[in-house]
Order: sequence, then structure tokens, then C-alpha cells
Amino acid sequence: MLFGLIMVLTFTGSLSAAEAGRSEVRTMLIGALGCNLAWGLIDAIMYLMGCLSERAAGLRTLAAVQRATTMEEAQDVILQAVPPVIGRVLTPADVERIRDELTRTRLPANRARLVGEDWLGAAGVFLLVFASTIPVVVPFMLLDEATVALRLSNAIAMAMMFACGYAFGHLAGYRRWLTGGSMVLLGGLLVTLTIALGG
Repeated sequence: MLFGLIMVLTFTGSLSAAEAGRSEVRTMLIGALGCNLAWGLIDAIMYLMGCLSERAAGLRTLAAVQRATTMEEAQDVILQAVPPVIGRVLTPADVERIRDELTRTRLPANRARLVGEDWLGAAGVFLLVFASTIPVVVPFMLLDEATVALRLSNAIAMAMMFACGYAFGHLAGYRRWLTGGSMVLLGGLLVTLTIALGG
């Protein structure tokens, strides 16, 4: 969502409100919607690739455990596969129980494949990126005064960035209000850099 906001702001931010007529606004709207449509598709594809890579990594771990010639080698494979914060609290008995289960698990004959849940996730990613465009461009559709529309659009974008940062702060365990404000500043900086670099 944040990426979608940054992309659409590069279009609205490069619009000169004092000189923009209806044709310039229309061109900006088409460009912003088209760009986020394309990036929504790209992000969805990258999400699917990530799902496939993660599933393949799981199959490689399973195969490595079953190929291990010693119990210690199999346990090392398991400990390397789990996040360090979890690996540190696993007892030898825990690791052995996992090893025993994996040893008795049948290794799939097929390679890693995408499942329905992955496709739903990709659709969600696409909708998040593309839908983030809509609130920001709505003022240009409803208002004839480009200056007022631009200010309202920027206010909406800042509010959405703050909401993204607030939610991220909640998930990551950071101070939510501070993270929300930081996300607005970071987003503004990235938009400025993107415009300055010709993005």
C-alpha cells in the first residue's frame, strides 16, 4: 500500500496546480492509475515467486533432514531452518521430536507448487497497490479547482501514510504514533527523490 501511495504521489507531486488544465489533470490521472495497475501486477507476481521460493525451501529442508547420515546432522539442518529466536528455546528433545516427525514424513514427488491461498494472497497484494491510488486521485475527479484538489489529495495521502505507519508500529511493537509520523516523513522523502530522479 505504501508503495502504491508513493507511486501515485510522484504523479500528483509533479503536477503544477497553478498551470494545470483539465487535459493535464486527465493525463496525470491516466498515468497514475496505469502505473499503479502495472505495479500492482508486478508486486502480485513477486509475491507468488516469494511463496514458491518459501515452499521450495521447506522441501529442501525436509529432504536434507531425510538425507542426513547422523542424528546430529539432521538436528543442525532443523536448527538452521527455524528463526534464531525459536531455535534458542528449543531443547534437544524438541529438536529430536521434530527430526523424528520429518524423517517419517513422505517427501512429495512433485516440485513446489502454488496453492489457492497463494493466488488469493497475490490478488490481495494487487488490490492493495491499485486501490491505494483511488482515494488520492478522487479529489481531481470531483473538483474543478486544481489547487484545492492537489491540497486535498496530498492530505489524504499523508493520512494514508500515517495509517500505514501506525499499523506497522503496532505489528512491529514500536510506538505507533511515532512510527506513523516517521512513515509520513519517509514517504515524503521517497516521493521527492523519485521526482528529482525523473521517476
